[in-house]
Amino acid sequence: MRIPPSALFLVAAAFASDLFPSIGPSFSTVETVVTVALVVILYDGGASIGWRRFRAAAVPIVSLGILGTFATAGLVALFAHLLFGLGWLTAGLLGAAIAPTDPAVVFSVLRGGHQIRGRTRTILEGESGANDPVGIALMLGLIAFATHADASFWIVVRVLCEQVAIGLIAGLAGGLLERRLLRVGWLRTLVLVAIVYVVADLAHGSGFLAVFVMGLVVGDIEAPSQSLQDRLASLAEIVAFVALGLTIHISGIDGGRWAEGLALAAFVGLLARPAVVGVLLAPVRLRHGERLFVIWGGLKGAVPILLAAFAVTHHVHNAARIYETVFVVVLASVVVQGGTIPAAARRLASTTPRVERAG
Repeated sequence: MRIPPSALFLVAAAFASDLFPSIGPSFSTVETVVTVALVVILYDGGASIGWRRFRAAAVPIVSLGILGTFATAGLVALFAHLLFGLGWLTAGLLGAAIAPTDPAVVFSVLRGGHQIRGRTRTILEGESGANDPVGIALMLGLIAFATHADASFWIVVRVLCEQVAIGLIAGLAGGLLERRLLRVGWLRTLVLVAIVYVVADLAHGSGFLAVFVMGLVVGDIEAPSQSLQDRLASLAEIVAFVALGLTIHISGIDGGRWAEGLALAAFVGLLARPAVVGVLLAPVRLRHGERLFVIWGGLKGAVPILLAAFAVTHHVHNAARIYETVFVVVLASVVVQGGTIPAAARRLASTTPRVERAG
C-alpha cells in the first residue's frame, strides 16, 4: 500500500487539533478555505480532461455523476436508517454527504505512478468532477428542507435544477471567454476562474460545476501554465485536508461513531458502489478489469467532509454525529482504497509508466 499524502495530512492535522485545541479554525473559515481549494482543483481537473476526452466518455460520466450520486445517496440513507436507526432526514443528509467521490484525491492518486490508458481514467476523473456539484446541490436542498418548517421536498428539486443549470451556463460562458484569453498568463486565468465561480454562486448556481465545465472547455488548448496549475492544485489539496483535519478532535470521536463510519465505508465500497456502477455501466464497453477498477476508484475525500460541515454551520439536527461519521468514512476510504489504487491500476487497468513533463 502507498498511503496518499492527503490521508497523512488529514490525520496529522486532526492530531494537532487534539494537542493544541486553540489552533482549530471555525467551520465558516474552513468552508471558505476548502471552497477556494476545490475551485482550483476542479478547474485543473477539467482542464486536464479536456472536451475531447470528456466527449468520448460522456455517457458513463453523466450517468455516474448524476444518477450514480442519487442512487448512492439513497442506498446509504436506507442503510443508515435500517442499521443505525437514524431518522430519514438525518440518514438522507448522511447519504448526500457520502455519495460524491472526491476530485482532490482522485486527481492526485491518478496523477502518480502509472499512466492509465483507455476510458477508465477519464470516467473516474470526469465522475469526480461532475458528481461534486450534484452532491453539493442535493445537500443544500436537503438542508433547506430540514431548516424550513413549511418547506416541501420540492425545494430539493428546485435547488438542484437551479444549481446545475446556472452552473452549466456560467461555465460555458467563462470557458469560451478564456479560450480568447488563454495565453495571457496563469494569474489572469485564476482571476477569471474566481470571477466565474462568484458569478455562478451569486446567481444561485453551482460555482463548482461552473469552474469544472470552464476547465473542460479550454482543456483541449495547450496552456503553457498547465504544469504550474497542476502544482497549484496539489497545494490546494494539501490546504483543504489540513483545514478539514483541524476541525476534528480524534480523541472526541467515540466508539459508536467509529463503528458507524467503518460500517458505512465497507457498505459503500463493497456493496453500494459495485451495485450502482454495475447497473449504470452495464451498456458501456469496458473490460472486466477496467469495470472493477472504476468500482474501486470511487474515493471519498474533502468534498464529503465539506458537505458534512454544511450541516454543522446550518445547525441541522444530529450535525455533529453526521460530521464525525463522515470523517471516519473518508479516512477509511483514503487509506484503504487510495492506498491500493496503484496496485489495482497495474492489475486491472491498462497502464504505461508515467513520463514526467519538463518544467
